[in-house]
Amino acid sequence: MAKLGKRTVTARKNIDRNKVYDLPSAVKIVKLNAKAKFDETIELSMNLGVDPRHSDQMVRGVCELPNGTGRSVRVAVFARGDKAEEAKKAGADIVGAEELAEEVQKGNIDFDRCIATPDMMPVVGRLGKVLGPRGMMPNPKVGTVTPDVAKAVKSSKGGAVEFRVEKAGIIHVGIGKASFSADKLEENIKALTGAVLKAKPTGAKGTFVKKISLSSSMGPGMQLNLASIVGE
Repeated sequence: MAKLGKRTVTARKNIDRNKVYDLPSAVKIVKLNAKAKFDETIELSMNLGVDPRHSDQMVRGVCELPNGTGRSVRVAVFARGDKAEEAKKAGADIVGAEELAEEVQKGNIDFDRCIATPDMMPVVGRLGKVLGPRGMMPNPKVGTVTPDVAKAVKSSKGGAVEFRVEKAGIIHVGIGKASFSADKLEENIKALTGAVLKAKPTGAKGTFVKKISLSSSMGPGMQLNLASIVGE
């Protein structure tokens, strides 16, 4: 077994692995443990009681984090004509049509989020094998296939995050940076948790949220009390 670093050992001493923490306490500890030389991302993981292999148990959506993510997001938009101009004015980093599709097909993906107007989907649809595995394929369910490209670009730049349950029933999302104040992190956590709860699928049976954990990029995780987040 690999030897744990001094920082990891110290961080684990601050956490009781068997304890379920309330939100304020967890945020305080996770900020205290974020001692890396870079501004660590604070991450929220939710273990859900669903099997995403069944279509009626898929959980996905988008959440507008009130305080953003703390990271710069490069946005690409597939659009033509006036819509392309709207996207550029809204702050899109890359705008194009067939020529952009060709670059993506070659593996030249210099962006973090992809948006498309509905009329561009016949072109974008051919990029599923490239964008799909990266979680970048535009989808109307999360607002990335839309005629209102300006709104979508501003939303992406302003802190909108997509969430999608993985095969093991887990959602994993970065909700801010260690440099954020505790209040801002708590607001973002509450917003994301609320969005996931609203996205509960019709096929979900029994306990929907089995476990919630909070951690920093380099720190150990701790279990959160759901009631302390949603106010139950």
